Amino acid sequence: MLRKIVSLSIFIAMFIFNSCSGPKLLSWDELEIIPRAVWNANDPKEYKTHTIERITIHHEGTFFHQDSSALRRIKNVQTWGMGPDRKWIDIPYHFLIDGKGNIIEGRNPLTVGETNTSYDPTGHVLISVIGQYHRKQVLRVEQLNSIIQLAANLCIKFNLSPDSIKGHRDFCKPNETSCPGDDIYRYIQDGTITKSVKKLLLNKLN
Repeated sequence: MLRKIVSLSIFIAMFIFNSCSGPKLLSWDELEIIPRAVWNANDPKEYKTHTIERITIHHEGTFFHQDSSALRRIKNVQTWGMGPDRKWIDIPYHFLIDGKGNIIEGRNPLTVGETNTSYDPTGHVLISVIGQYHRKQVLRVEQLNSIIQLAANLCIKFNLSPDSIKGHRDFCKPNETSCPGDDIYRYIQDGTITKSVKKLLLNKLN
């Protein structure tokens, strides 16, 4: 029942978003991205740079209450990823979105991200939603709106096509991963995110 209610609220919100004459694209500053210093990030190790070509959406993959502060969780993800289990150079994602739709700075977008799966993330800017959205949690309207606004800004900043927005599973072997979870992936698969980003960018030009 909760999933149906939330899904209906997102449908109504996106109908309004896409049918109104001028949905507003927030500027980079208006996104109010929470900086690394706030979650007490460790300095990254030496890294490989890349040229950004596309946007790829993930979920973090473990259940996390959406009304809780995600800053400690993000710090823990970085500590684990840079530790002996993975030996990554930093937190794996470039941007993260918490349960309230706050956008949090991850690793430098010009560094290649990390993955536990077979795909090569070179050229991908990675957005990860904190939580488990494969049959466990339901994406909130504010989280979806943050994905759309952030993706639109990234398209401008790095001269990307909205058609490049995909999910983690799109680049993996069949059945290798469910990421970013069905409850996020459906908005990629049905074109909701791409269409909404295009709408924002079009209205910016008009």
